[in-house]
Parts: sequence; C-alpha cells; structure tokens
Amino acid sequence: MFSLCGLNCGLCPRHHTEGSSRCPGCGGEDFHLKHPACSVITCNRHHDNVEYCFQCSSFPCERYENVSKSDSFISYRNVLSDFEKARGDGIERYRAELAEKIEILVFLIDNYNDGRRKSFYCNAVNMLRLDDVREIVCEIRKNVSDPGMDIKRKTEYVVLLFEAKAKKKNIELKLRK
Repeated sequence: MFSLCGLNCGLCPRHHTEGSSRCPGCGGEDFHLKHPACSVITCNRHHDNVEYCFQCSSFPCERYENVSKSDSFISYRNVLSDFEKARGDGIERYRAELAEKIEILVFLIDNYNDGRRKSFYCNAVNMLRLDDVREIVCEIRKNVSDPGMDIKRKTEYVVLLFEAKAKKKNIELKLRK
C-alpha cells in the first residue's frame, strides 16, 4: 500500500472504489493493466530495481528534486517526508503507521460518508499526521455516538473536525489541480 514512487496507495480513492476502475496499488495484482506505462517502474527497472525509490543509488533524482506541483487522485505533497519516515524509522514501522491510517480511513468511509466524502477522507487522512487523525477519531467516537443522528449531520460534523485540525496545522485539504 506504499508505492515505489512514495504514494500511499492504500489512502487513494481509486483503491477504495468498487468495480473495474479500482486500482490495486503499485505492484498489486493487475497493476500493469491499469497503468501500463508507469514511468517510475520503467526507471526502476533501468536502475537498481529496488522496492522503493528512496533505496535507489540515484535518489534523489530529478523526479524528487522537482516533486509534482499538481496531484492526481492522491496528493504528492507528503512523498518526500513519507520517504524520510520510511528510511529513518524503518519501512516496517512506516508500513504499520500506514496500515493504521488505512484502517481509520475505512472506518470513516464505512460510517461517515454521505456518498460524497470518500475523496475528502482519503486526502485528509493522507495529509494529516497519524496522531492528529487519532485525535479526531477519538472526538468522533465521543461525540457522534447517537444512533438517531442522520448520516448528513454526522458527516458534516466529522468534516468540520478534519477541516479545523488541518487549518490549525496550516494544511490545505484540497488536491492541487
């Protein structure tokens, strides 16, 4: 769920889509059918053939010295800091953090999605630090436990929590187009 190029595939809305447009994540089953011309995979084959670009002897190359200023389905803003965490703390520790974020994302999508918030939650969980996301989930569990509250009100409350935390941290929760 952590790709060769540093994207968190498990936090991407395309990974959490049902049907033929679902992306299995970098290296996942049939990934080559969804993204046959992935330039990062091609580059990796011509260089060190590593599991993650930060392990390549050419890292940081031009691709990472000039990280994309626009996003696709998921933000590229955390790629370098995520690589640093994976390198510094170890890949297993980073994967454990990512797995927890994915678990939280699934919880949000399953319980607080009014049909229009999957991409918002994917981006928010990706952009915010894990401790901030945990704090929000604690707040949700404490204040949104009323089974009589309709999904629209629950969703609005949860979105406000994420937006407030992001504003406090100076993080914009919108993809850059």
